[in-house]
Amino acid sequence: MKNKKVIYPLLVLLHALIAFAVFVLPIISKIYAFLVLVVGIFYVYKNKNKNEEVLYVSAYLIGTEVFLRMTGGNFNNEYVKFSVVFFMLLGMIYNNFSKNGLIYLFFLMLLIPGVFITIMDADINIDIKKALILNLSGPVCLAICAMYMFKKHISFDKLQRIILMMGYPIIATTVYLFLYTPNIQNVVMGTQSNFETSGGFGPNQVSTILGLGMFIFFTQLVFFSKSKFEVIINGGLLVFISFRGIVTFSRGGIITAVVMIILLMTIVYYYSNIAGKKKLMFVFILTALLGIGIWTYSSLQTKGLIDKRYANEDARGRSKKDRLGGREEIMDADFSLFKDSPIFGVGAGMGKSKRLDKIGVEVAAHNEITRLLAEHGLFGILAFLVLLITAFVVYINNRQHLYFFSFFFFWLLTINHAAMRTAAPAFVYALCLLSVQIKIPEETEN
Repeated sequence: MKNKKVIYPLLVLLHALIAFAVFVLPIISKIYAFLVLVVGIFYVYKNKNKNEEVLYVSAYLIGTEVFLRMTGGNFNNEYVKFSVVFFMLLGMIYNNFSKNGLIYLFFLMLLIPGVFITIMDADINIDIKKALILNLSGPVCLAICAMYMFKKHISFDKLQRIILMMGYPIIATTVYLFLYTPNIQNVVMGTQSNFETSGGFGPNQVSTILGLGMFIFFTQLVFFSKSKFEVIINGGLLVFISFRGIVTFSRGGIITAVVMIILLMTIVYYYSNIAGKKKLMFVFILTALLGIGIWTYSSLQTKGLIDKRYANEDARGRSKKDRLGGREEIMDADFSLFKDSPIFGVGAGMGKSKRLDKIGVEVAAHNEITRLLAEHGLFGILAFLVLLITAFVVYINNRQHLYFFSFFFFWLLTINHAAMRTAAPAFVYALCLLSVQIKIPEETEN
């Protein structure tokens, strides 16, 4: 127990140092990316995946993805997705998987007609291989993760340790952001998403991963802080990550984090006894005060521009017609493409080029649901329904999974504003399917 108390702050410090090292010498990012994969393989092989080591390694990879992309460490854009798929398949070799999880193989089969449409109809100037990989890597990653995790028994404490593995690299991401732009006031000039406060990378993806980090360290603070020292560490990390997430000026990830926290606290409150509900009311009040404090500081640092951003106003306080940052037009184009090809869609990965005819510009979808409609037609609708319905069917006999709704809505909201550009929504969706036990399995068996 004492070792755990020492190891946790050391791991936090280690990841802060990783961020500093990468900032000073960027080539270290590629070394880091390589070492994560190699050490992960050795870790799984050494333990033969007896304690679900593949989940720990995969979770850590999920946390590193935005950091690696931001710092040039990725060997390609799909590096983390491919790596996670590799570890999930490795887990299947060691531990097998539930046959009922094959429903997600059916999900992938529903996307095959769209692949054939692309192969038959794609223009000669379109790189078919690239288009298919970019648009199908997310669904494939989700399906493989879901197949492996489907109704896999796990204790609540182990689940927390798994998501904390995602949290460590998010600490590195946040420290790097502070090093990249230590003075927010110098780079915030308007209310649009800010690349400078996002480490020179996509604010939408940075906001998404930091929002996930907010949830992770909120749970650490509320449920797993056993001493005043841990309260200080976890509370500090929560404030630290929340502030940098807010000042990306990308709203999707932050709103998602708030929804996740509210859902979690609602579920915990519902299942608590009278004494527990009294304690939770105190937590609610402290959380609200902490949130107000973080927001007030963010507002002061951005000279009130963050307030206007969330009020959908420009820097002069004028209301914007477009509430979703240009996404409405893309979504309308997707609906129009669906109407043109309602059965098979326009083809997997073809939406980007087809939108040129609709809105005059080639642009990638931000919304995975409308992309499925446009590119896969009726088969896309069925594929989405498989994901939606299966998760809730699993939850019916999985009520001890306190994080279910938080994880589910992270996936649902994220694919609505950031599609599946990162592996995070795929992996977190699969976490919904775990069969969670509040008591440790060994204790219940004895």
